[in-house]
Amino acid sequence: MIKIGMLISGRYEIIEKAGTGGMADVYKAKDNRLNRYVAIKVLKQEYSLDTKFVTKFRAEAQSVAGLTHPNIVAVYDVGDENGLYYIVMEFVEGITLKKYIEHKGKLDIKESLGIAIQIAQGLLAAHDNHIIHRDIKPQNIIISREGKVKVTDFGIAKATSSNTITSNVMGSVHYISPEQARGGFSDEKSDIYSLGITMYEMLCGTVPFTGDSTVSVALAHIQEEAPPLSSFEKNIPKSIEMIVSKCIQKKPELRYLTVSDLINDLKKAVTDPDGDFVKIVSTLDTDGPTIHISDEDLKDIKNRSKAVIVADAEDNLDLSEIEKEEESDSDIDPKLEKAVVIGSIIAGVILAMIVIFIIVKFITAGSGTKEPEASATPSVSAPVQDTDDSSMSGVVLDDLSDMDKQEAMAYLNSLNMDISIDTEESYSDDIEKDRVISTNPGEGTTLRSGDSVTLVISSGPEPVKIPKVSGKTLDEAKEILDEAGLSTEVSYENSDTVEVEKVIGTSPKEGEEVADGTKVTIVISKGKKTEYVKVPALSGLTQKKAKKELEKAGLGIGSVTEEYSDSVPAGKVMAQNQTSGSEVEKGTLVGITISKGPEVTYKYKGSILISDNPFTDESQSGMIKFVLSQDGYTKVVGNVEMMNYYSFPRQIDVEGFSESEGEIIMYVDGTRYNAYNISFAKVAQ
Repeated sequence: MIKIGMLISGRYEIIEKAGTGGMADVYKAKDNRLNRYVAIKVLKQEYSLDTKFVTKFRAEAQSVAGLTHPNIVAVYDVGDENGLYYIVMEFVEGITLKKYIEHKGKLDIKESLGIAIQIAQGLLAAHDNHIIHRDIKPQNIIISREGKVKVTDFGIAKATSSNTITSNVMGSVHYISPEQARGGFSDEKSDIYSLGITMYEMLCGTVPFTGDSTVSVALAHIQEEAPPLSSFEKNIPKSIEMIVSKCIQKKPELRYLTVSDLINDLKKAVTDPDGDFVKIVSTLDTDGPTIHISDEDLKDIKNRSKAVIVADAEDNLDLSEIEKEEESDSDIDPKLEKAVVIGSIIAGVILAMIVIFIIVKFITAGSGTKEPEASATPSVSAPVQDTDDSSMSGVVLDDLSDMDKQEAMAYLNSLNMDISIDTEESYSDDIEKDRVISTNPGEGTTLRSGDSVTLVISSGPEPVKIPKVSGKTLDEAKEILDEAGLSTEVSYENSDTVEVEKVIGTSPKEGEEVADGTKVTIVISKGKKTEYVKVPALSGLTQKKAKKELEKAGLGIGSVTEEYSDSVPAGKVMAQNQTSGSEVEKGTLVGITISKGPEVTYKYKGSILISDNPFTDESQSGMIKFVLSQDGYTKVVGNVEMMNYYSFPRQIDVEGFSESEGEIIMYVDGTRYNAYNISFAKVAQ
């Protein structure tokens, strides 16, 4: 288990958790050998015993280990320790492009072009090394604090020496290329498609294809045409719309053939945004019928998705469990070709049925019962009599909008006509509840006896159902509620089940219907309620008893150190790092200091009898000096004094530097005379 402060491989010190994914967690760490910060991706424990996951995890590092480019997150190291598999990467301080888009809503044109060029340059370096990313999406693009754009997470990348390669892995379904969605091969042009979808989202703030499920989104990539960028943003320059359109063509051969070609057009668009330099080759059959996926093909695509794992809120897909299929010799899936043929046949049959229907209708109209032919003399209609009877002359209907329902009904009844009055309700943001929105027929219509008038009555603004935000972050919940037209405020509560800083629920509750603009309180978790306990007094207790007292109080024993003490007996607690009687959080570890008793100092004493007399007769004398030499140190022993023949033999008592053997050197009148070995004993003071 990874803990803050632990050291991996004796080198990488874990600083903090930086993020988490489906298979791995990412930590910020310090490389103590090179004195720099790094990012370490650690395979989750539940996957570390699965050789398939471990192999895929290692393949990520191997696929990009040789890449060095300013727009690609560098991989420094890969290893394992005690069942812990990790990859060491460049640490980039910044945010993902996805978060950046969410923060700004959409990016301006020049900023989008600058980011797209840097992503493309990173991809070009990868493609030049025969590496295809296969999962380009804003979540895998990091923007550093300095504005540098870096491509990361080559987790499903695969090196290849050819341009056709089968992949059983889908990236996020909102950015996946049609050929990946079909389970076919993918190459550099698949990355170009995903980059095109990413550019689309940068420019208008949304992806072109959405749906209720991953399968429906995947089908949209195969079947549907993306709405033109200009339908979202009127000021999108022509060249940029054409660049994105060329990137996201359904057929790979209609896209940019290389990232280098794309980069050239992106750079032209910077200086000539309205230029007509982007060329998109038309398909051979532009007038053919719309291709529909048959039930059989739909079932096939769903079967391909049977191993889909929803990895995050962006519908990331992992199809690594799908059974491998034989590679096709062309970029068109055989089942899709079958769908085209079937679609063409169905379209022909429907067209034939329409023609037959028109012919039959024409024949029926010509041979059916005819109305009596008009006489040669045209008939003249009698005029409406101008009488006081309104049922004969008719009444022009007034404008009843914004009139109270009862007043409107009273008005219609006052017309003294045989009129049927119906009502129906409809939501309205402008007309108050129980007042008329409109009538059918409308104002100005001439009413006569027997007519019917329907009053459309306001039931007030359409209520808003409070969306589900439980488990979301505060920012995510605010965004969802803002989009629903609701205002927000925040409160905090303890929770034993909901993670800190995540939403517990709302007030009013999720699912309740409220008026537009209603203020909703978002309740955020403060985590489990903190319980405080008093620290017991541990002084004078043994370590074992101190541990029991701490556990009894709901605490634990922390670090244990030892120090000398003249007042506390050896083996007893002499200090603790939490003051007794103070209140601390339950479960806190309390460190203690154990006494080693009084500190004992020692001396090293030695003694030697020197019987060797430097004088040969009684008349001789000289200045005598004795010097101790031990462990490379020297010192004069006793006093330097005048001695004679009768000064010897002489007892020398001396304090040494250690227990090792030394020498006593005798000097006579400054000249070394002789040296004598001396031993020392360790004696406590």
